[in-house]
Amino acid sequence: MARAGILLLLLVVCALSLVTSRHQARKLFVELERSRQQAQAYEVDYGRLQLELSTWGVPARIDRLARGSLAMQLPEPGRIQVIEVPPAQIFSRGHGQERGQERGQEAAP
Repeated sequence: MARAGILLLLLVVCALSLVTSRHQARKLFVELERSRQQAQAYEVDYGRLQLELSTWGVPARIDRLARGSLAMQLPEPGRIQVIEVPPAQIFSRGHGQERGQERGQEAAP
């Protein structure tokens, strides 16, 4: 009789653990599916943003906005000045300061 009681108790514990593990597995599967759907939505948004980014960066669009909204125009050829800077000087600057200013010297105008 005692063995039957122990076996019955063991059977109930096993059944409860089986039900609990199945329930947990279903909850995790639902969470996994939600995560997959969210990842797919993010991929769609990323593709849309990539397309939008490529549209915003088109030189013709920038030119049109600069001329229309900002009333910008190209300078006359006589007003254009070309300043040549050696590459070594460009890469040796620190945080936008000229080298003379870093050592406490005043920069020449």
